Amino acid sequence: MSITQTAPVSSGAQWTGRALSAIIVLFMIFDGVIKLPPMDIVTQTMTQLGWPAEPNSARLLGVIGLVSTALYALPRSSVLGAILLTAYMGGAIATHVRIGSPLFSHILFGVYLGIILWGGLLLRDPRVRALLSFTR
Repeated sequence: MSITQTAPVSSGAQWTGRALSAIIVLFMIFDGVIKLPPMDIVTQTMTQLGWPAEPNSARLLGVIGLVSTALYALPRSSVLGAILLTAYMGGAIATHVRIGSPLFSHILFGVYLGIILWGGLLLRDPRVRALLSFTR
């Protein structure tokens, strides 16, 4: 089955995909926006995580997250956005592994977000369904 001939997905599955994607978009907008000023809690947390406490570091991470999120939200660039957000979350996972954070609440949080991100994209984008098809 080619990319243009994907199996149809139900309306409910498409809406579920949109809802899952909306959760990621809203979370990442919040995450990016609080890093732009940056808020005191952001600089304190960055220090605890071993990142520089300077505002420009937080702003750079915020901009990267927001641009990646915008790409994910737009249908034409959603796959690129998903790849960039996956990399962004990989950096967060690596940071938490490096400082010895708790496994299920901190280290795997990026994995949980990645599953929601790709699950939402899989349900709402026929190109991704064709690419990741588990049937022949």
